[in-house]
Amino acid sequence: MRAISGTTRLAGVIGAPIRHSLSPAIFNAAFAACDLDWVYLAFEVPPGDAPAAIAAMRALEMGGLSVTMPHKDAVAALVDRSTPEADALGAVNCVASVNDELVGANTDGPGFLDALAAEIAFDARGRRVVVFGAGGAARAIVYSLARAGAADVAVVNRSEARADVAAALGGPVGRVAAAATVAEAIAGADLVVNATSVGMGDGQTPFDPSLLTPGQIVADVVYHPTPTPLVAAAGERGVEAIGGLGMLVHQAGHAFRLWTGIAPPLEAMTTAARTALAERI
Repeated sequence: MRAISGTTRLAGVIGAPIRHSLSPAIFNAAFAACDLDWVYLAFEVPPGDAPAAIAAMRALEMGGLSVTMPHKDAVAALVDRSTPEADALGAVNCVASVNDELVGANTDGPGFLDALAAEIAFDARGRRVVVFGAGGAARAIVYSLARAGAADVAVVNRSEARADVAAALGGPVGRVAAAATVAEAIAGADLVVNATSVGMGDGQTPFDPSLLTPGQIVADVVYHPTPTPLVAAAGERGVEAIGGLGMLVHQAGHAFRLWTGIAPPLEAMTTAARTALAERI
């Protein structure tokens, strides 16, 4: 346990529920690895109480704040200014204190791309992608894939209206794949992404894994259980697949850099995340 003193800087995460979060393990490992006098805690903040949490961040002069469900949209309206990505998404997952201003950012998309590059050397340029889901993670992924040069980003979601919103973030390469064309979309994809919560303890997959073929890549934003049902099913078909732990670590890495100005110690953060996750199994 590192010593806590009167000069220790506070950072944390707000959400509901939040007690399951791996973020305290990840960030405290990062602070320790860089010998920073910071500490990171998890705060259970009920829906609707984001204004009070942001007011507390100001009053306590916190160094940084992570934001998870259900507060990402609300916090976007509470910060002093936002990065272009957070503005486009209308959602904030990271707040930094910069020159007495609270700056909202969204590091989910960059974290996703970094995980793909680090784990399987995947480059989105010119690639065709199918994204399942239209929630916050899906929208961030669509936005970042399009700006990374993907040739086609098809969104699959039960609600067509939400799919339209997510696909629009892809600009000219974003589109909605209707239910009748899902098999066709998957068949033509280089990368298939599960950006839904399907597979998180329910034993389900967001689509029929038999549609996958070797040579494709699967990325699942779900990280528990390990492997997820989708990652396991893809592996059985000879399809390279990664779970969501890398995205979690890399998006945290972007937040760490925003808060401290220091390159994130990704190895230490990854080890901490894996250790904390293993203790749950």
